[in-house]
Amino acid sequence: MKTKWYVYILECQDGSFYTGVTNDLDKRMKVHTEGKGSKYVCQKGFKKLLRAKLCKDKSDACKCEYEIKQLPRKEKLGWFSQ
Repeated sequence: MKTKWYVYILECQDGSFYTGVTNDLDKRMKVHTEGKGSKYVCQKGFKKLLRAKLCKDKSDACKCEYEIKQLPRKEKLGWFSQ
């Protein structure tokens, strides 16, 4: 069975966005909720998952993550509806 990879964006308690990749979305959100995972989300606090998109593979997910991170804040969520 092929591993599924996702790119996701979440909102932190301070209103900032965090973009990441994972092969287990539920598990990753649980880790963020527990204050673990990434230093950024640990410091800012997890609020909620905003969007997630299934990608072809890990490489594709990482390319998507990079693409999203280059966008201005107001365009990040719109990327997911392409």
